[in-house]
Amino acid sequence: MATTPAPTTPAPTAAKAGTRPPRSVLRDPAFLRLWAGTTASGLATWALPFVLGLAVLHRDLGAAGLGLVLAARTAGFLAAVAVGGVLADRHSRRAVVLWSALAAAVAAPLLAAGLGRSLALMTLAAALAGAGQGACRPAFQALTAETVEPERRQRANAAMTLAVRGSTLAGPALTALLAAFLDVSALLLAIGLLWLVAALVPGRGAAADANAACEDSAAPPAPRTGFRTEFLEGIREARRHPWFLAGLAALVAVIALGYSATSVALPLISRDRYGTEWVLAAATTAYTVGALGGALVIARWRPRSPGWAAFAGLAAYGLAPLSLMLPVHPVVVVLAYAVAGIGIELFNVPWFTATQREVAPDKLARVSSLDFLVSYGLAPVGLALIAPAIEAFGVTAVLGGCAAACFLVPAAAALVPTARHFGRPGTSTAD
Repeated sequence: MATTPAPTTPAPTAAKAGTRPPRSVLRDPAFLRLWAGTTASGLATWALPFVLGLAVLHRDLGAAGLGLVLAARTAGFLAAVAVGGVLADRHSRRAVVLWSALAAAVAAPLLAAGLGRSLALMTLAAALAGAGQGACRPAFQALTAETVEPERRQRANAAMTLAVRGSTLAGPALTALLAAFLDVSALLLAIGLLWLVAALVPGRGAAADANAACEDSAAPPAPRTGFRTEFLEGIREARRHPWFLAGLAALVAVIALGYSATSVALPLISRDRYGTEWVLAAATTAYTVGALGGALVIARWRPRSPGWAAFAGLAAYGLAPLSLMLPVHPVVVVLAYAVAGIGIELFNVPWFTATQREVAPDKLARVSSLDFLVSYGLAPVGLALIAPAIEAFGVTAVLGGCAAACFLVPAAAALVPTARHFGRPGTSTAD
């Protein structure tokens, strides 16, 4: 493999004696605005499939129509995430968040208008909602780097994760409560309001303001290259960081194999082996609670080898398929899912923080879009292949193979140069 590249950003210098420590990100108004917008977008993203499921229960939408609408949303996401990454590096990240979230907000009333009347309109609206979601994801990642100083980003990313996981945990109860008073159309409009919050609340990053001030006195910028060229520049930037490519491979293995296998097998095993839906509900809840705990831990924990610790956390997801393939007590399954949830955030938060630190700032959104494009793009492929594989080879064999992949691929990724620290030693910062 090529020699290890020099870090994009220099190692931080030691703080001068007597200087005040940086204040918490939770007391920073700029970050709180960004946090509120990201939380609103995450809640809106989670809520849409749930609300559409309610439409099926109310017979406003058929099962086949639900599949078509959700597929259109996924297609819109995948088509827009790469475009959003290029646009967020080419223009203001704040502007990309604004217009992409507004597009998703416009899609909500269109979905409500088509409900029970026009499946074609709902499909187009779902594609628009997915496009808005996809375009804003890399822009939010890059905007976090503009808003928060490097030494506070790990806590900032942990706070973002806590908001997303908290929404996942409390969202079903809240939506069910609202459904007792509001119909599906009103709930869809509420999703549109959440996207309006995501569009309007975040502010400009401090780095963006500084860059704008510099550009006022600088020479006219060189002409922009084509979209394809700029996207390929993002790929070349990603290739400069061996730890990033290794982490992306490990993440794909866990999502496309481990997560897909457990998503298909857990309901079946809960029903057939344990004879109750309790295991399904308890395991999924334990996973979310574990992720909340993992985010709390990594907000303060600074391991000496952050990359190795992150890969170990990612590999912990292998406990979930392993617990399903063995005839264990259901409590063991629940505990395995809790540990998997802890581990996934021990990976996610340092992964996002390292990307924001190591990648060239003017290519950060494109590299982030590559992350989302590969991991989200291959997840449906895994889901589509797992069920036929279970029918052909049996659930035990498939779960065993996926568990092995979850353990072995992150372990192999940890051996890649620069993987131990997610960059060269000394480039990480502490809060």
